[in-house]
Amino acid sequence: MVEKIKKVKKKLRSPSAFTVLFVVIALMAALTWVIPSGQYKLDKDGNRESGTYSKVDKQKIVDLDDSGEPKKDDDGNTVTHDGRQGLWDAFIAPIKGMSEKLDVIVFVLILGGFLGVTMKTGALDATLGALLRKMKGKEKWLIPILMVFFSIGGTTYGMQEETVAFYALVVPIMMAAGYNAMTAVMVIVLGAGSGVLGSTLNPFSTGIAAKSAGVELDKVLGVQAIIWLLCLVAAIVFTMRYAAKVKKGNYKDDVRYKPATTALDMTNVPKFTRSRIAVMIVFALTFVCMTISLMPWEKWGVTLFKDLYTAASDMPVVGALFGIGHSLPFGDWYFNEISALFLISTIVIATIYYRQFKKEEVFVVDAFLKGSADLLSVALIIAVAAGVGVVMQSGGIQDTIISWGENSLKHVGQGFVGVLAYIFFLPMSFIIPSSSGLAAATMPVIAPVAELVGVGKEVVVAAFATASGVLNMMAPTIASLMGGLALAGVSYRTWLKRTLPIMIIFAAISLVVIALFGMIH
Repeated sequence: MVEKIKKVKKKLRSPSAFTVLFVVIALMAALTWVIPSGQYKLDKDGNRESGTYSKVDKQKIVDLDDSGEPKKDDDGNTVTHDGRQGLWDAFIAPIKGMSEKLDVIVFVLILGGFLGVTMKTGALDATLGALLRKMKGKEKWLIPILMVFFSIGGTTYGMQEETVAFYALVVPIMMAAGYNAMTAVMVIVLGAGSGVLGSTLNPFSTGIAAKSAGVELDKVLGVQAIIWLLCLVAAIVFTMRYAAKVKKGNYKDDVRYKPATTALDMTNVPKFTRSRIAVMIVFALTFVCMTISLMPWEKWGVTLFKDLYTAASDMPVVGALFGIGHSLPFGDWYFNEISALFLISTIVIATIYYRQFKKEEVFVVDAFLKGSADLLSVALIIAVAAGVGVVMQSGGIQDTIISWGENSLKHVGQGFVGVLAYIFFLPMSFIIPSSSGLAAATMPVIAPVAELVGVGKEVVVAAFATASGVLNMMAPTIASLMGGLALAGVSYRTWLKRTLPIMIIFAAISLVVIALFGMIH
C-alpha cells in the first residue's frame, strides 16, 4: 500500500510555470465574463476621481488614450471594444505580453550570452572556489550578507526585476556551499522582497503612492522602516533555518529541474590566472555599474551623474564618437541600457580571453548563443506572465474591483481602515503586478476614503506598500519571480509550499504595525 502511494506521488508532479500561468490566464479571462465592467472619471492628470465610478456596457467599453480621453477613429467615432475575453484573447495575451516585456526578455537573452562566455573562461568557478575555501565552515554567513544587500536595494529603489541577473552568482555559490538552488531563490526573493514590502525611499512604490495620495513621503518613512527591519530579520532567520536543514540532507526534492545557471564543481576548480582575474574584474564592474545605473539619483537629490553626463556629452569629439549624447545618465537607465552594458562587457571579456579561447578552439559566438539558449525558457515565462495583465486590462474589470474596495473602506471604523486596505491591496497586486501602476490606479480613489473615516492617508500608503510587497513574492503574475524560479529549477508549487510560513509572518508583522500606526494617526 505504501509503495502504491509513493508511486502516485511520483506521478503527481508539480505543474510547470507555463502550466500555472496559462491556467491563471484562462481564469482571468473567465472572470471578465462574470465581473461587471465599469470606469471612473479621470482628472486632468489622468488619475481616477473618488466617488465617480459607474458601470458600463461590457460589450462596448470605451478605449481611452494616454490623456484619459476617449479614442476616436478616422471618422470621429468613439472607439470601443468587447471586454469579454475569449479563447483567442487568452492565446494572444502572451504574444502581447512579450511585446510589453520585450526589453526584459532581450536583457535575459543577452545576460544568458554574457554568462555563457564568462563561464567558458572558468573565471567565475575559480573565484567562487577561492571564496568558499576561505569561508570554509562559515558559509552560512553568506546568507545574511547577501540578503541585507538585496534588501537595501529593495527598500531604496525597488530592486525586483533587476535581481534576475544575480541568480547567475547566487545559485552556484549556494550550491557549492552545500545548499540547494531553493536556498539561493530565498536569499534573492526574500531578501529583495523584504526591502520592497518595507519600501522607504523607493520612488516606484512608496514614492508614487505617497504622491498620488497627496502625502509627504517622510510621513510614512518611520512605519515603513520598522516593517522593513522586522521583516528582514524574519526573512534571514527563516532562510538560515531552511539552509541548515538542507545541509543535513533534507528537502532533496525541492529542486525539480537542473538550474539554468551552472553549479560549481568543487572537485575540479580552475586555477586563477591573470586572464581570469581580469575577466572577473570586468564581471564585477558590470554588476556594480548595473546597480548604480538603476538607482534614481536625481529623485534623491544627487546630481553628480547628471552633471558628469552633461559634461561628457558636451565634449566636441569624444562625446559624439562614443555616442554619449544619445545615451542616458546613471539613474535613468533601464533594461535597454543595461542590456547594452552586458553586451559590451561580453565583448571585453572575449577580447581579454581571446588567446586562450583560440588555443581551446572555443568560438565566442557559439558560447554566447548557447548561453542565451539556456535562458530562453526564462524569457518565455516572463512573456506569459505579462499576458495575465493583458487579459485583465482588456477585460476592463479593474475599476469595478477598485470601486468594491472604495465602498468597503467607507463602512469600517478607524482602527480597521489600514487592515482592510491591506486586504484589498493583496488581490489588487495580483491583478496589477506593477507597483507603480497599482499606486497610480488606486491611490487617488482609496486615499480620500481614509480621510472620510478620520484616518490619515499615510496609513493607506503603508498598507499598499506592504501588501504589494508580499504579493510580489508569491503571485505567478510577477515576471521576476517566475523567471527566477525557472533559472533555479524550482517549481512554483514548491516555492509556495516552502515559503508560505514566512509570507504569513510578513503579513502578520505588517498588519500589526499598520493597525498600531492607524490608531495614532
